[in-house]
Amino acid sequence: MKPILIVRTGRAPEVISHRHGDFPRWFQLGLRLRSPLVRIVDVEHGEALPDPAQCAGVILTGSASMVTERLPWSERTAGWIRDAMDIELPMLGVCYGHQLMSHALGGRVDYLPGGREMGTVSLTTHADASDDALGASLPGSFHAHATHEQSVLELPPGAVSLARSDRDPNHLVRYGKHAISTQFHPEFSAEVMRAYIRRKAEVLRQEGQDPDALLASVAPTPKATQLLRGFLNEHVGMARELSAA
Repeated sequence: MKPILIVRTGRAPEVISHRHGDFPRWFQLGLRLRSPLVRIVDVEHGEALPDPAQCAGVILTGSASMVTERLPWSERTAGWIRDAMDIELPMLGVCYGHQLMSHALGGRVDYLPGGREMGTVSLTTHADASDDALGASLPGSFHAHATHEQSVLELPPGAVSLARSDRDPNHLVRYGKHAISTQFHPEFSAEVMRAYIRRKAEVLRQEGQDPDALLASVAPTPKATQLLRGFLNEHVGMARELSAA
């Protein structure tokens, strides 16, 4: 059985990971996959990616890095994404992974106009979502956790935006038959979202945002979280009995 590849492009701040775990664990919990069905490759620390054909699907995580830095490991991963697209490998990018997919495929990534978007945000689906394999399961509006400074400002050729926030028109993007990405974090729990807000409280105040109001508005995001299992079922085709109950 080919594994699900988790491409680790960064790590959670130590104050958060010490209490709540880190990106690979959150994705594994959200996907409900047993460890033998998961392979983690830390590209930020120089680990080599396997041939895309050796994987059943891939998750690209978030990162504190910026896609516009065009770091060597990031650009190598962008090339790997293009190779994975050539064989229609099921692929889900999240936050940095979302931006890196768009960058790799010809889109434009840069700082989000108006500054940082953080907290539990309200998303609205676009009309194209109703015909999408994953988007069709979403209601017209739903909540999701987000924390980002950069965003996808221009989509790659042929890509379609499926959901937006008031600030960011490209929160959920379809690139191909089995490739999709989210600016929001479907793997975040409410507790993790609160931890990120608390860590950035002073920065948020300096930016003119109210961290106390953001904390008060944090709420469960079941519709966003269900996209992880939806990706597994609709695109990877992983049988339910292979995953943990």
